[in-house]
Amino acid sequence: MQKEIIEKGNLHREKGVLNEIGWSRNLLLDYDRKLVKAPGFLIKEWDYYAVLNDKFGVALTIADNGYLGFISATFFDFSVPEEHTKTIMTVMPLGKFKMPGTSERGNVTYENKEVTIDFIKEDEQRILKFSIKNFHENKSFTGDVILHQPRDMESITIVTPFTKKNRFYYNQKINCMKASGKITFNDREYDFENNESYGVLDWGRGVWTYENTWYWSSASGKLNGELFGFNLGYGFGDTSSATENAVFYQGKVNKLGHVEFIIPEDSYLDNWKITSDDHRIELMFEPVIDRNSSTKVLFLGSDQHQVFGYFSGKIILDDFREILLDRFFGFAEKVFNKW
Repeated sequence: MQKEIIEKGNLHREKGVLNEIGWSRNLLLDYDRKLVKAPGFLIKEWDYYAVLNDKFGVALTIADNGYLGFISATFFDFSVPEEHTKTIMTVMPLGKFKMPGTSERGNVTYENKEVTIDFIKEDEQRILKFSIKNFHENKSFTGDVILHQPRDMESITIVTPFTKKNRFYYNQKINCMKASGKITFNDREYDFENNESYGVLDWGRGVWTYENTWYWSSASGKLNGELFGFNLGYGFGDTSSATENAVFYQGKVNKLGHVEFIIPEDSYLDNWKITSDDHRIELMFEPVIDRNSSTKVLFLGSDQHQVFGYFSGKIILDDFREILLDRFFGFAEKVFNKW
């Protein structure tokens, strides 16, 4: 039985002990960096946005990973397909990015001579503004995007402990945010308003173990005229009290058990399968593009495959209704980190 957190409170009490372990439909527990019992260089805080349709998209990251700051922007053209990414790393931000303790309020900004990225929270909107010089082949990449988040729209939040003392991950995924606005790359304008587009926020705060692998899949859009999406993930921490797996339908969460990604050994661009232990998900994933990167610096390393494509199959809601998907666009990823 998965534990649902239903009351507001603090994430931590004295000595860095988690008050609650489980999942919730919104961000109910207050995160306070000062109550985390770990060296500052181990605390990881990030906001990641992906705004997509099956023609084009953008992904933006501002992350304070303690000893390493990570700022990234990616442009996707799925019709080619191709993607271009620019990443900036900074040394020892140690909280200087001033990442908010909640997703419900507060802004995040990063700026240097070539890059400006702003994540702005205003009422029922999330505004993403960015301007990046020399993004790709001396071309700039700019954007002004609005994500619409109604107050009554549910999300999935999970408190995941690790077996190692004072290690944890506090994470919220907000799917199905309708997108408007435009991005510009290589003197071409891409209009989210004229192409049914949706955004997802991956809001994460925590202290991780050094070596781990995570699997994550996300999709958002409209199905038969209704808002629909899902968040699936596993691979790290103790998920015996709750998983992050959920289906979003008509703005409400339908909670799922444990899932498994069956990834072909030969190529990430071959078809995947996704199943669940409660038999409520049976999906085939047809990849279009693999955004992959591999880095190694001293004792740090990362091998990432974020794959975008189409999902087909079935998902069963809490009320036993069966939802059929036919080439529903989203992504699935496998990421290995030493960090």
